[in-house]
Amino acid sequence: MDELEKAARGLLYDANYDPTVLEKRKAAKRILHRLNALSPDERQEHAELICGLLGRIGRNFVFDGAFHCDYGFNIEIGDDFYANVNLVVLDGAKVTIGNNVFIAPNVGIYTAGHPLDPERRNVGLDYALPVTIGNNVWIGGGVSIMPGVTIGEGAVIGGGAVVTRDIPANVVAAGNPARVIREITAEDAKRESFGRK
Repeated sequence: MDELEKAARGLLYDANYDPTVLEKRKAAKRILHRLNALSPDERQEHAELICGLLGRIGRNFVFDGAFHCDYGFNIEIGDDFYANVNLVVLDGAKVTIGNNVFIAPNVGIYTAGHPLDPERRNVGLDYALPVTIGNNVWIGGGVSIMPGVTIGEGAVIGGGAVVTRDIPANVVAAGNPARVIREITAEDAKRESFGRK
């Protein structure tokens, strides 16, 4: 079993010194370097690079500014996706994002973790746990999504949240660690004012 197969199974793997792992990351970095240097007018080349980098990308997607990931091939994104500037996805394990997902600036999605004991950590061992984000999710600015988390369909994650455990469908969650604040109801569709009172 090679190191990336270990990562896919949630086992400890050599993420920092294995030549195959390092080459896969370097290949992604080459594409990301080209991608992040493009003019906003070069939409076709931008789309082609994204399609070549990611494991799957649906129709109608926008990466509005810098994007960074480890490998790319572990990221699967549905239709009608929007990511604002500075999205970081550490994709040692699978990251699955549904349809109609909106991501605000400075969001991090992290599948990667490290052993707590320094002996294993210092020799470069990591683990990776998959992250799943359902359809119709909105993730606020500065959110961090930790390894192994699932965010349910229709959820809204408030700005600055640190999501350390699963979030159910159709709720607003916020805080550090993120917790459910309230359910999203039919009344939310009737709101006309979103300012603070």
